[in-house]
Amino acid sequence: MEPINIMIVGVGGQGTLLASRVIGAAAVSSKLDCKVSEVHGMSQRGGSVVTYCRVGGRIFSPLVEKGHADVLLCFERLEALRWSGFLRRGGLLILNDERIDPMPVIAGAQSYPGGIIEALQAGGAQVTAIDAAAIADECGDRRAANTVLLGVLASKGIAGIARETWEEAVCGIVPAKALEINKKAFQKGYERGSGQ
Repeated sequence: MEPINIMIVGVGGQGTLLASRVIGAAAVSSKLDCKVSEVHGMSQRGGSVVTYCRVGGRIFSPLVEKGHADVLLCFERLEALRWSGFLRRGGLLILNDERIDPMPVIAGAQSYPGGIIEALQAGGAQVTAIDAAAIADECGDRRAANTVLLGVLASKGIAGIARETWEEAVCGIVPAKALEINKKAFQKGYERGSGQ
């Protein structure tokens, strides 16, 4: 099987690491090889974070070259724009349509760009944009937005991994005290991604 190249991008504190662990667990349970590599910038809460995740028959390196990502799983709008050059033309971009102002915007040195979703679509991405934080809030905790996005990802049939396998991976990774909310969040994301 040809590798599926996934990049997870967001800011510190959004749960990108948990998302990469769930992807890895789902892949391994499906008898697939998986390599993950995290790159932290200023990854404390609010700083840019990116994780490379490659899934397939035999993976030798976790790194994804520019223009070769099949999927960009984006936890924030500006981070989606920042990393969009890594997505191959026609690739899948799953976006949490949330705005988190970086420090230059907060300080007034720069302005937050408008028209991000339109720019991403114009660049050839297949964009699925949802307000994952609002959906997670409905489930009981907006911090489960990462699991909503995983549900959307799972609904796209990535690497042929079954829904039940994704659900088992969520149950195996998410702490017990937050599990019920995250199970609901995953289901809502799956439903939204599959158009149910």
